[in-house]
Amino acid sequence: MLTRVLAVALLAIPGLSQDVARMEHVVQGYVASQSFMGSVLVARGSQVILSKGYGSANLEWNIPNSPTTKFRLGSITKQFTAASVLLLEERGKLSTGDPVKKYLPDAPAAWDKITIFHLLTHTSGIPNFTSFPEYKKIEPFATTPGEVVARFRDKPLDFAPGEKWSYSNSGYLLLGYLIEKITGGSYEKFVTENIFTPLGMKDSGCDSNSPVIAHRASGYVHNAKGFENAGFIHMSIPHAAGALYSTTEDLLKWEQGLFGGKVLKPESLAKMTTPFKENYACGLGVQTIDGHKRIEHGGGIEGFNTNLAYYPEDKLTVVVLANVNGKAPEEIAAKLASIAHGKEGK
Repeated sequence: MLTRVLAVALLAIPGLSQDVARMEHVVQGYVASQSFMGSVLVARGSQVILSKGYGSANLEWNIPNSPTTKFRLGSITKQFTAASVLLLEERGKLSTGDPVKKYLPDAPAAWDKITIFHLLTHTSGIPNFTSFPEYKKIEPFATTPGEVVARFRDKPLDFAPGEKWSYSNSGYLLLGYLIEKITGGSYEKFVTENIFTPLGMKDSGCDSNSPVIAHRASGYVHNAKGFENAGFIHMSIPHAAGALYSTTEDLLKWEQGLFGGKVLKPESLAKMTTPFKENYACGLGVQTIDGHKRIEHGGGIEGFNTNLAYYPEDKLTVVVLANVNGKAPEEIAAKLASIAHGKEGK
């Protein structure tokens, strides 16, 4: 977190205090409408411009959110899964061009032409298991990656591999399953040992319904009755597609590490951030917004919505983590980036 001295020093930079005031105004508008509770961080390089919590991490105890509050990330998890796969490729354990059946020889014939790259880019054609009619019935119960794979492995493909783009949690669940088969350890173990620990991300991990996790936010929905506790999901369900938790401060370390060359070799990072179809690369969306290249992903899971964006040309990081469901994080992140780029942020 910012020290008082550092905060004062930053605000002394010409124009920055006005930017911070405008950013605060944007966020407070969402807080006032009860569409946002959470934590926000904006940084240019290592210079933190705004880092603050809003609303409650737990409404029943009136505990405020802060920069160290831990939030479920939802699909922001996918970029960590993609980086893990690319690390294994660098180590010669797999190739992203490999057929999935090289590692799952008993996979159905329909998967013959599906490669790991197709899974990374949502172009495999494997249907999205979270869209199945029966999904809500399985959501509250403990499972394993293999059991989830069994739920979609024999479903017809939505299209031929590589032909189209269609967002599929199934593909990233399958990637997590492959990481475990190839390494002989858990997905959590690999991400922790190869990403979180080297980058000093001490407040990040795989969420679980059992352990007590200090400073973990409770998740909510907001409706006509006000705030209510979000529905239950067993965190073994999303796995490598959406099970991680983190903080705004840890996610800044992640962005600095990933784009600072501390995680992947340049060629691997280029592969991870080069769009294949529909502006989607490997676990990341890549677009040019108002003249600025943006590498971004959002997330949504019961009680939480999130957004993490990086603008490489400006070394600008914007993190918005919410413990109430809704579109606010994506909207807030876009407006804060606009302000940082000298626009109005409307």
